[in-house]
Amino acid sequence: MPRLTGQIDLSKTEAILDAASEVLAERGLAAPIQEIARRAGVSKQTIYNRYGSKTELVRALVERRVDSITAPLRTPGAEQRPEETLAAYARTLLQVISTGSYSVMRLSIQSAAEMPDLAREVFESGPKRSRAQLAAFLDLETRAGRLNVDDPLQAAEFFGGMVLGHRQTQALLRLGWDLSEAEIDKLARAAARVFMRAYAA
Repeated sequence: MPRLTGQIDLSKTEAILDAASEVLAERGLAAPIQEIARRAGVSKQTIYNRYGSKTELVRALVERRVDSITAPLRTPGAEQRPEETLAAYARTLLQVISTGSYSVMRLSIQSAAEMPDLAREVFESGPKRSRAQLAAFLDLETRAGRLNVDDPLQAAEFFGGMVLGHRQTQALLRLGWDLSEAEIDKLARAAARVFMRAYAA
């Protein structure tokens, strides 16, 4: 059965983003678009037509990662199960930094002095956007009477810091850490439980 145009477009988009993630991790932010296009099986012009610049391509990569991390917040019925939802958010956050897929963030930090606009884009579309989505969820829970959070953005920062701790620094320094899936799950559930107690309605 032939694929529809939308399916082809989505397939190409995923191929480009997957290739960009690989190439940037290997060759840094100076990696040529031509190499990304070659690995994605598309033309260089296709990438420019979709993203316009390397900065926009990097932003799309970061946004895709944030969409993955924050997906539990948008799961149907998530607002009815705040502790379970927070644990799922924490779990995806830990899985992202444990899989070595932190290369764009690492590269942005390394290049921040020479490419401040790119660093700003990565921060705005990455950590800041992720925390804003979590803050919106916490605000929703407070309005529903399931939590008592007077400053949702600050509480979102607290939760992210509690979950990541020094592990984020380890990931950025490529030191690695060997938490199993079971250990990640245990840590995520513990963080959610402590947070719920701290902000109980």
